[in-house]
Amino acid sequence: MPDFKTLLVRKDASNPRIARIVLNRPDRLNAINEDMPREIRAAVEWANADDGVHVIVLEGAGKGFCGGYDLGYFGQGEVDHPCQQERFPWDPMVDYAYMKRNTDDFMALWRSAKPTICKVHGYAAAGGSDIALCCDLLVMAEDARIGYMPTRVWGCPTTAMWTFRVGPTRAKQLMFTGDTIDGRTALAWGLANEVVPAGQLEEATLRLANRIAGVPRGHLAMHKMVVNNVMLTMGLEQTQQLATVFDGITRHNPEGMWFRRYAQTEGFKAAVQWRDSGQPIPEGDEARALVRDMDAKRAP
Repeated sequence: MPDFKTLLVRKDASNPRIARIVLNRPDRLNAINEDMPREIRAAVEWANADDGVHVIVLEGAGKGFCGGYDLGYFGQGEVDHPCQQERFPWDPMVDYAYMKRNTDDFMALWRSAKPTICKVHGYAAAGGSDIALCCDLLVMAEDARIGYMPTRVWGCPTTAMWTFRVGPTRAKQLMFTGDTIDGRTALAWGLANEVVPAGQLEEATLRLANRIAGVPRGHLAMHKMVVNNVMLTMGLEQTQQLATVFDGITRHNPEGMWFRRYAQTEGFKAAVQWRDSGQPIPEGDEARALVRDMDAKRAP
């Protein structure tokens, strides 16, 4: 088994046909860093290479599943990064290459020949929802929340899974508002397969995983391939390309630059509070002017 910095990977103690992958950065709400996407792919490849494994369960350590990208580094930090290039002109294909690689790593869960179950407690937010929706099945706590808040500013879900999972009308509602939904709503919308009180989440997840684990691996792979090919025929790969390009644009257009500068100047919590409050987000010339003012104040 590979060595992992951001994950705990093992076989379930009660049933070795179940592989357990745990996002393990609890002090950062399991936020996505440079290593995590690659390690998720490596863990899925490990599970697929083991003939004894029939199903994979993905979960998060600590208070929640995953709070999204670690924006203390990617957003508030001063580092020039493919996801937030301060050099000009901005090179969209550098951004695209970086984010498409992360998307492809998350999609290892979707491509896996062995079914993947995401066990969600706390928040599956922003990039964390991308990871969750790459899994085949979701088991959620009633009070868990899932959504992509950065659609309000500074983000577009690169996996583009929302439409495929909840349909165009509800996907538009979530993308236009940046709202999150709880487990009960996720169940009503057909996103979650099962929703239970938080104290019963482990039991419910294992019950489903054990049921699947009794099916021959070949049968599971064929059934999954049939369903995945429907999504491919509907244009999943092309949609992900477009979403990943747009994700880069949202971080480098005037509104995205304002959000980054505000996070650097006032702190990321203040920037998120503005984003999620519902008050108008500066755009266009107003955003450009505010960026210039903040740059002037930050200059030595």
